Amino acid sequence: MNAKIDLESARSPAHLLFECVTGSRAYGTETPDSDTDLRGVFVAPRAAFFGFGVPDQVSDAKNDETYYEISRFIGLLAANNPSLLEMLFAPADCVRHRHPLMDLIRPEEVLSKRCRDTFAGYAATQVRRARGLNKKIVNPLDGPRRGVLDFCHVVSGQGSTPLRDWLDSRGMAQEQCGLVKIPHMRDVFGIYHDPDGSKGYRGILRREDSTELNLSSIPKGEVPIGWMNFNKDGFKKHCREYREYHDWLAERNESRYLANVAHGRNYDSKNLMHTFRLLDMAEEIAVEGILRVRRPNREFLMRIRRGEFDYEELMRMAEERIARIDAAFAASSLRDEPDHEALEAALISIREARYLGDP
Repeated sequence: MNAKIDLESARSPAHLLFECVTGSRAYGTETPDSDTDLRGVFVAPRAAFFGFGVPDQVSDAKNDETYYEISRFIGLLAANNPSLLEMLFAPADCVRHRHPLMDLIRPEEVLSKRCRDTFAGYAATQVRRARGLNKKIVNPLDGPRRGVLDFCHVVSGQGSTPLRDWLDSRGMAQEQCGLVKIPHMRDVFGIYHDPDGSKGYRGILRREDSTELNLSSIPKGEVPIGWMNFNKDGFKKHCREYREYHDWLAERNESRYLANVAHGRNYDSKNLMHTFRLLDMAEEIAVEGILRVRRPNREFLMRIRRGEFDYEELMRMAEERIARIDAAFAASSLRDEPDHEALEAALISIREARYLGDP
């Protein structure tokens, strides 16, 4: 038997166990532009185990079609992976092929309290991402990155003055100054002035784009002309957010971004739609012990996708649901973990059945 495993062989009658439509068409949230996503399960030929190894899964170039080797599929079920559970509970009209051996994998042995983390926990992560995206849209970090001097302030009376303003008001350049760290005071420095350059001060910065302050050796007896604080933490935070913003600009899906701008709500509406779908599923699993892939509240989800809700309202609803889900799982009669022994027994039985008579 040929041990090669690719998408074509995974879908062949000799190896295919299961195939279904997933994604928005399974949820009932598709639009005219939605792709058709296919997922499946296959058994690798026995000869593959004697070669260079069995691939966990095979996919097309766009990942619109992905097929999992039976061991990988059952392993992810045992971890209560949402995408794989959705395959197990796929609506009947989405199932294109189902081998009778799939009946050995019983849903009641799979659903567990781990779904709290894999469904609701993942959704909570998406809520945090939504907040981050909202911040990027509402507060764009365009233009050049702010420099170290923008995070320095000089003591002035009972308050402080930005270092740049303080220098300008005195007709001084940062290159004419020297800094000394003040012991036992975090990020506080004494400022010394050398207008003719005779004292060899090194300036506050080596270059305008420097990310660290420049310290100087100050002769004994010199008197500081001011005291400066460098908000180092604030500068690092700004640099991180600036980098993340420009990475996001480079990587964002432009058509999806423009759709979000069009509805004017300053959030990724498609992402938040799926966040609420996951939260709904998590609560159903905890309370009813079932997973509904085809969503009964399609219109509510599509309203989120169309941007009909205020961002803060969605955040409030999501946080309320997460709290409710936590309480539901705490009181749930679900098993703590999937039945790993039963799942492993199913895996062994499926392999034995398919390899019987294999060369």
